[in-house]
Amino acid sequence: MITTYIANEGLEVREVGIQEPKSWIKMVNPTKDEIVMVHKETGALTEFLEAPMDDEERPRIDVEDDQTLILINVPVIEEVEFPDNVRYDTIPLGIVYMENRIITVCLEDVDIINDFVNKRLKSFSTGKKTRFTLQIMYKTAIYFLKYLKKIDRRTVDLENSLHGALKNEQLIKLLSMEKSLVYFATSLRSNELVMKKILRSKCIPLYEDDEDLLEDVLTENKQAIDMSEINSNILSGMMDAFASIISNNLNIVMKLLTSITITLTIPTMIASFYGMNVDLPFQSNPYGFFFIVAISLFLTGGTVFAMMKKGFF
Repeated sequence: MITTYIANEGLEVREVGIQEPKSWIKMVNPTKDEIVMVHKETGALTEFLEAPMDDEERPRIDVEDDQTLILINVPVIEEVEFPDNVRYDTIPLGIVYMENRIITVCLEDVDIINDFVNKRLKSFSTGKKTRFTLQIMYKTAIYFLKYLKKIDRRTVDLENSLHGALKNEQLIKLLSMEKSLVYFATSLRSNELVMKKILRSKCIPLYEDDEDLLEDVLTENKQAIDMSEINSNILSGMMDAFASIISNNLNIVMKLLTSITITLTIPTMIASFYGMNVDLPFQSNPYGFFFIVAISLFLTGGTVFAMMKKGFF
């Protein structure tokens, strides 16, 4: 899908034709025909337009023929099999920086880009390509922090539900969040290298305000890196601890069931003896049945008392 926009500060975002100068071309999971069409209409290099289509592509900066490709990773929410189990991942977002326009290419229609379409950023202008590029990076860092806070809250909820857990469902959810944090930490470090290269090499023109914005982006990105590493360490410790808790809870249940089985075995064994066709005590006594029941209750009660003293009940 290809959509072309133009926006100035304080004005609405308008959809325009692809040939409009100082515009922003938004490409979402484009087909080969759409990539060829954009190449013919704008002169954008096809290898730059195709690079973000590989979900394993690493963040980097490429400069060729007065065009610059800035590739970063952005966070997305994945669908999972288990209900209430949210998992996060990252996918590449390509920003093709050209002389008279800017092009974004992504596999999915991510919220980071849609926020600009919906004019949720007041100082957004497609004519200011450098600032627009840095604003995308800033939004990316903000969304990383937003999802990290959700992971932290979800971890607290799972912690409260794990104390009496006997199944693996909670551990699977924790594993999903731990994987999300690993993806986030790796992507954030790679994005940081890209940002530092922009600041160091000036591969795109940077003005004084742009340098300040880039410093803010680096600060937010660094905060997200620290937060993801802290949460990952906490989550790893929680998984080990709660795996032991689940095993211990299961052992307690098994101990209780074993104690009940032993307790019920005593009257069953006595009743089995008196079911034999041989001479037995009290068999001629009219009150023999009550004696046998009393003996069974006495032995069973003694067994329960002994087990309670040992902590089996």
